[in-house]
Amino acid sequence: MRPTFARRKSKAKPNGKKPVAEEKKVYLEPEYAKSRITDCEFKELVMLPREIDLNEWLASNTTTFFHHVNLQYSTISEFCTGDACQTMAVCSTQYYWYDERGKKVKCTAPQYVDFVMSSVQKLVTDEDVFPTKYGREFPSSFESLVKKICRYLFHVLAHIYSSHFKETLALELHGHLNTLYVHFILFAREFNLLDPKETAVMDDLTEVLCSSGGPGGGGAGGGGTGAQNHVKER
Repeated sequence: MRPTFARRKSKAKPNGKKPVAEEKKVYLEPEYAKSRITDCEFKELVMLPREIDLNEWLASNTTTFFHHVNLQYSTISEFCTGDACQTMAVCSTQYYWYDERGKKVKCTAPQYVDFVMSSVQKLVTDEDVFPTKYGREFPSSFESLVKKICRYLFHVLAHIYSSHFKETLALELHGHLNTLYVHFILFAREFNLLDPKETAVMDDLTEVLCSSGGPGGGGAGGGGTGAQNHVKER
């Protein structure tokens, strides 16, 4: 099962009229973007500690990110309804879900997020994928599965910013969201877990939050060069 994103629509209109201006991205405003719940240097925090197995580090952090993203989404889930979010959209990009038979499923945002959380929950609690018992080895496909999980979690975070930042702001949880985003993105960069083309839809936010001058940031450049996991919808 994997999602795809749709081709961005051209801003040009056949009738010659100017397109409607895009809604202002409140999350980019300095007074909100600077908000954090800690000044921790995440660039150092995400680095693999000495004498720690890489897969163990990936497993521990991936599971933690899953729980944190799930919790962050739960704070605005009552606003993310089938009527309010009829598609899983992030700015001008739309995501689709693919079922076990490879059939594309167009779903609402809350349905998509439910698919994500159920799918990831199944993976992180599978002893054959995320072993917790001594002596059990990680599968050869472990890294690719971690990349898939990170891809899904990125979609959820991006949707929260794109469609529910105002609600997050009203709840005064934007500092938590910013901190989670910075930590997650820098971790994904450190281990090349997200394709830069995948995260391009939120490059403006990443630039603001993860710039070297920002709290906890580690530089806006760089990033993984992982396999392209999505294709543009034609």
